[in-house]
Amino acid sequence: MADGSELRSRPGDGKLIRGACGHDCPDTCSWLVEVQDGRAGRLYGDPSHPFTRGTLCAKVNHYLERVYHPERVLYPLRRVGVRGAGEFRRISWQEALSEIAERWQRIIVEYGGEAILPFSSAGNQGLIQHSSLDQRLGGLLGFSRLDRNICGAVAHQGLSATQGNGVGINPEDLIHSRLIVLWGTNTIVTNLHLWPVILSARSRGAKIVVVDPVRTRTAEAADWHLAVRPGSDTVLALAMMHVIIRDGLVDRDYVDRYSTGYEQLSEHVQQFAPDRVAEDTGLSAEEIERFAREYATVQPSLLRPLIGLEHHRNGAMMFRTLACLPILTGAWRHRGGGLCRSTGAFQFSMLNMEELLMPWLQKPGVRTLNMRDLGRDLLSTELRPPIQSLLIYNSNPAVSLPNQHLVRQGLTRDDLFTVVHDLFLTDTARFADIVLPATSQIEHLDLVPSWGHHYVSMNRPAIAPEGESVANTELFRRLAACLGRTESWLFESDETLLRTALRTSHPMMSGITYETLLEHGYQHLNHPEDWRPFAEGGFPTASGRAELFSERLLREGHEALPSPGEIRRAGAGQLQLISGKTLHYLNTGYSHMERHRGREGRLRIEINEDDARRRGLSDGERVRVFNERGEIIALCAISESVRPGVASIPFGGVVDEAGVRRHINCLTPEEATDWGGGSGFYDTFVDVERSPVDLEN
Repeated sequence: MADGSELRSRPGDGKLIRGACGHDCPDTCSWLVEVQDGRAGRLYGDPSHPFTRGTLCAKVNHYLERVYHPERVLYPLRRVGVRGAGEFRRISWQEALSEIAERWQRIIVEYGGEAILPFSSAGNQGLIQHSSLDQRLGGLLGFSRLDRNICGAVAHQGLSATQGNGVGINPEDLIHSRLIVLWGTNTIVTNLHLWPVILSARSRGAKIVVVDPVRTRTAEAADWHLAVRPGSDTVLALAMMHVIIRDGLVDRDYVDRYSTGYEQLSEHVQQFAPDRVAEDTGLSAEEIERFAREYATVQPSLLRPLIGLEHHRNGAMMFRTLACLPILTGAWRHRGGGLCRSTGAFQFSMLNMEELLMPWLQKPGVRTLNMRDLGRDLLSTELRPPIQSLLIYNSNPAVSLPNQHLVRQGLTRDDLFTVVHDLFLTDTARFADIVLPATSQIEHLDLVPSWGHHYVSMNRPAIAPEGESVANTELFRRLAACLGRTESWLFESDETLLRTALRTSHPMMSGITYETLLEHGYQHLNHPEDWRPFAEGGFPTASGRAELFSERLLREGHEALPSPGEIRRAGAGQLQLISGKTLHYLNTGYSHMERHRGREGRLRIEINEDDARRRGLSDGERVRVFNERGEIIALCAISESVRPGVASIPFGGVVDEAGVRRHINCLTPEEATDWGGGSGFYDTFVDVERSPVDLEN
C-alpha cells in the first residue's frame, strides 16, 4: 500500500480504509471501512487491534446509518422561523460566510473580540478536529476563552492534589489485578472493551467489586456490589483508611519512602470508624470493615473510577481521597495495582501541543468563561462585554449543560447571533441563525489519542465529505479567509497539523510518526510491557512525594487532609437523581435514529419499591419528575436496582413521555464543584408524583 490509508480486501471488494472512532468514549475503537465506488458499504471493528478486538459498541455498529441518515445537514442553512422552531432554508457557503464575517466584524468594532464565544466540547475527540486552528484564530482575534471542564478536569485536579497528576496504570494491566474495584463506573455500558480484560483477570482469580448507588449491569455481573449513598464515597474511603491504619495493614515502607503527611492522616481518620459512619454511607459497619481489609490484603488491588464521582459537588475531594488508598497499601508496587482512570491527559502531554495550539497568540487579559455557566452568562446583565455571538461546534449545549431551561432561555435572545456547525439539527442548532454542515468521522483526517488505553490511532478519511460538509479545521480556514486574515499558520493542512503534533521528543512517542501511523493505523505507547508509574515513587508533586497532607490545598483554601466536604441530602419527600449513560445513545447522540430509540425504549425513572409505595405509585404509570428548575414526564419503573432515596433516569434522549423536547438536564443545577470547575450534576433532588396527564393521551 502506497500511503497506508487503504488495505486491499478480497478481490473486487473495493478499498478497505483504516480509521478510529472519535466519540467521547474511553474505548477509542479502531475500525475498518469498506468502500466501493466512493460509498462506504460496511464499517466494523479492527480484528487486529489488541483492545478493539474486532468488536464495536451497539451505537457505532450502525455508524454508517448516521453518516447516510436522511436528516443529516448537508448544506449551509439560514433560520427563517422563530428561534428553537428548527425552520431553515438552504443558502450557499459564500452567503453564510459573508453574513458571519459582517456580523462578527460589527461586533468586534462595537464590543471587542471578547463578545464572541467559540463554544465546543468533546463531540469529536480527535486531536485537530477538537482543538487546533480554532484555538489559533480565537487567540489571534481575542475571542473569549472557554473552560471545558464539565468532564475530566475535576477528577484530574483531585488526583493531582495527592499524586501530582492523573496518571494511572495501563488499563490492559488490569489482567494482573486480583481485586478490581469499579468505583462509580458502569464498565459494561460505558467502557465495553475493558470488560473482557476484567473477565480475564477474574478467570485468573480476581474479585470484582462495584461501588455504586445503582445496581447497574456491571454491578449485576460483579462479585460484590456496595450500594453506597450518592456523594458519600469520600466517607467510605476515609472509613477504609481508618480500618487499614487501625489494623496495621499499611505498607509503611512505601508510605515512609514515597509520601508525606501520614501522621496527620492517621490521626485525622480516627473519627471515621465504620460504626460511626455506616449510616452516612448506607452500608453496614461489617461491609465497610470487610471491604477495607480485602482491599488492603488482596494484592494487586486496583481502583477504577471514571466519570461518575466528579459529577458531585465534592467530586475533586472524592478523587483526592481515593488516590490516598493505593499509597497506604503500597498497591502501586505491584503490576496491576494502584489506580486507573483516564489516559487522555497522559497521552496529550506527550504531543507537541504548544506548536499545535500556539498559546502565545492569546491576547493578555482576555476573559475565560466556564462552559457550565453558559445560560447564566448569556442572560447576565453584568457581563462586560455581553456575549453577542456564539460559534458552537463539537457540542450540543442546549441539552448537555446543567439547568437546561436557563441555557435555552439564553439561546432565544433576539440580539444573539448563533452559528452551529454540526451533522444534524440538534436541539442547539434549532436556535441558530446559521447552521453549517460538518463531516462525520469517516470523512476527515485526524489523530485520535485514547483516554481508555495506550494506543494512538490515526483516522483516515474513507469517503469524500457528503454534500457540502466540511471538517472543523476547514471551517476555521474558511472563517479566517472571510475575516480577511492572511497568516499562513491559519491555513495549514490537516496533515501539517498532525505532523506538528507528532514532532515531539517524548520517549513514549519514540517511533510513532505520521508515516508509521499511516502504515499501521495505530501504535502502542513506547514503554516497557511491565510499566508501573509509581512503583518507586516519583510523584510529580512539589515535594516529589504523594501528599496525604497537602500544603497546596491549604494555601488554596481547601482542606489539607481528605475530607467529606459538603454532602447534599434530599429534603423531605425528595429523591436524589442519578442519570447514567445508556447503551444505545451517546449522551443525546443517536437518539434521533429510529433503531436506537427502539432499542432504548421509553423513558423510565427507576425508584425503589418503598419510595413508590409512599407516593402511591404503580409500576408502568406515567409520573411527573420535577423540582424548582423544571420537570420531565417518564414512566415509573419500580426496581430493586436503586436504594431507597435514590432515583435513576437514563441520560440520553431529548423527548420525554409527554412528547416534549426536555432532557434530564432541565432538572440539574449548575452549581460548581469544590474545585476543578465542574458541575454537581448528581446533586440533583426531585419530587416524583403521578402525572396529571393520562398515559393514553
